[in-house]
Amino acid sequence: MNAKAEAKTFRLDGLKWLLIVLLVGGAVAGNSYYAEFPLIYRVLAVTAICLVALVVAVNTAKGNALWQLLREAQTEVRRVVWPTRQEATQTTVIVVVFVLIMALILWALDSALGWAASKLIG
Repeated sequence: MNAKAEAKTFRLDGLKWLLIVLLVGGAVAGNSYYAEFPLIYRVLAVTAICLVALVVAVNTAKGNALWQLLREAQTEVRRVVWPTRQEATQTTVIVVVFVLIMALILWALDSALGWAASKLIG
């Protein structure tokens, strides 16, 4: 798609974002205003309004770019070679052992420095 066609497609982005803000603000205000109604109805109404706002947001340039990013990220997740259960367990054990060793080293260093400071201060 060339730049002119792309600009034409997303020319009303400012108005769309204003509509999104108004929709979400109206949902929040309506939820507060209609507090006497059962919670389930208010949740369903806010959810429906937010879904409409999301559809409008996807039809903006930034929303479309975010949607494309999410689709590409999903494709990349499929390409990842996930570790086996054994590899994950071994890595976790290594990390836990390393953290415990570092905790002991830092505890010993802190105790030694505290002891030296108490001897120095008296």
